[in-house]
Amino acid sequence: MRQLPRQSLEALEDRHHRSLGWIARSEADVLVHSSDNPAGYKVPLHCHRQDQLLCAFSGVVLVETQQGCWMVPPGHALLIPARLQHSVEMLSDVDMKSVYLLPGLGDLAARMLQVLGVTDLARALIDEAIRLRDAEPGTRKVALVLELLAEEITTLEARPLGLPFPSDKRLAALCRAYMAAPSVTERLDEWAGRLAMSRRTFTRFFQKETGLSFVAWRQQASLFACLPKLAEGASVTDIAMLAGYDNVAAFTTMFKRRLGTAPRNYMRTSMSR
Repeated sequence: MRQLPRQSLEALEDRHHRSLGWIARSEADVLVHSSDNPAGYKVPLHCHRQDQLLCAFSGVVLVETQQGCWMVPPGHALLIPARLQHSVEMLSDVDMKSVYLLPGLGDLAARMLQVLGVTDLARALIDEAIRLRDAEPGTRKVALVLELLAEEITTLEARPLGLPFPSDKRLAALCRAYMAAPSVTERLDEWAGRLAMSRRTFTRFFQKETGLSFVAWRQQASLFACLPKLAEGASVTDIAMLAGYDNVAAFTTMFKRRLGTAPRNYMRTSMSR
């Protein structure tokens, strides 16, 4: 991960603290915020009194909470409930927008901690709301834009991009190491041996800690690891090989099964928004 100069990091942290104060003081039902963040910057654990729709207009972010880990690729957003501690790591340069909504505003409770696809309408409304931040408060246009934005958020479709992380420190270390260097050649027996467990015991343990089978988690983690590389322009062939696939077709099949489209089409659609 890229290491930021100390001066740049201090400036980013100062901006973050000022933003937190501004968001906390606001009494608005709907609030919008925009920031550009460099690769390697990690917003430390924090929370808001509002629900937050965290959107990646470009770039890829990783949001971590005690309940799991979520990848937010370009053209997507994560709905984070109020008062939930979370950190945000920039896996590439990110154009990030956030919408803050007072809890209970709209039918959002069942959609919390889901990665959502951002529609063209939602993107346009967020851009317009940001442009209107300095407009006279209470004007009809501002009220209409924010009201429609809050309504549109309730219709955004979920995407299968959640990645549960175990609470057990030893298993979490193995999972993080895999994220740094994914490979489909990794085998369950190897992980079980590293934790001095039998295959059967490890299988039950992994399922309990993550809610997924080892194979399902490994495939999802491989997908997580490849999205930032795709966003940076790496070829599908190079990514497939780095992930340990024997050929591009096998990697593409996995990708399509998880996200419904081929890697090139997925990133072309996301980056063109």
